[in-house]
Amino acid sequence: MQMTMIEALNSALALELERDRRVVVFGEDIGANGGVFRVTEHLQNKFGEERVFDTPLAESGIIGTSIGMAIYGLRPIVEIQFAGFLFVCMNQLVSQAARIRFRSAGAYTCPLVVRAPYGGGVRTPELHSDSLEAVFLQTPGFKIVVPSNPYDAKGLLASAVEDPDPVLFLENIKLYRSFRAETPTEHYSIPLGKANVVQEGTDVSIFAYGAMVNVALEAAKQAQQETGTSVEVIDLRTVWPLDEDAIAASVEKTGRAIIVHEAPRAGGIGAEITAVINERCFYSLLKPIGRVTGYDTPYPVPGQEDYYLPTPAKVMTALREIMEL
Repeated sequence: MQMTMIEALNSALALELERDRRVVVFGEDIGANGGVFRVTEHLQNKFGEERVFDTPLAESGIIGTSIGMAIYGLRPIVEIQFAGFLFVCMNQLVSQAARIRFRSAGAYTCPLVVRAPYGGGVRTPELHSDSLEAVFLQTPGFKIVVPSNPYDAKGLLASAVEDPDPVLFLENIKLYRSFRAETPTEHYSIPLGKANVVQEGTDVSIFAYGAMVNVALEAAKQAQQETGTSVEVIDLRTVWPLDEDAIAASVEKTGRAIIVHEAPRAGGIGAEITAVINERCFYSLLKPIGRVTGYDTPYPVPGQEDYYLPTPAKVMTALREIMEL
């Protein structure tokens, strides 16, 4: 059936709660209110307050509690109301959740899913739009998932719940209700670490994730109409671990690459993909790799975010430069 990302995530959570008694869902206002974006709406009524419950406004307490639950056999899915609030619980996430398997020599794992909305374009206040995926890229033990559509969101969340290690599951706010897509009502999963070729092409590869996949597709359509440029668009889906094979295969075919993400440029996912391309298919490159990203500044006030975010026009500028002989 046709679902928004909100509906797909809600369906995934309900199915996980039905399938596995170890699954518990908790966070700030996620019970009776159904969460600030209503992702968990009706789940408490259906599964009870022992399995779907509200917490105090204390992110460090939420994560600390969930780590203990995960280590001792439960499968917690916790919601941090906005990704910027992850800063409050960095110690619990980086020093504890991500290191449990290593510190215990494999005796314990931490099957924890941390859901958090992120992203711009919806005029949120400070710390509500920040894209923090690269902050956790250098945290061994974490997987980082960023879906771009309802179908992927549901399947990737199922895989995240089944994973024995902690998964940071970032959901772009602008995508929550912006469109519907055909999404099965039953349970299914999409493997973590596998990218998706959403549009095949021969002249240039664009790598994106989250809301930037649609930005890339719009630019690809415009490039085809204006210049006949054939653009391949790769949805990374999981930004850690990266699907290096898919990245290399695309660049070896097209010889050109552009990376698009709304997080700051320095030390971002784009820099890591650039390193992968240089290591694995440098001699296939016809032009230097392009990056279209946010700026190396704090996320701006709402009135300025249109200047900050990557747009199809910015991607088109990069495409014209990379296609020059």
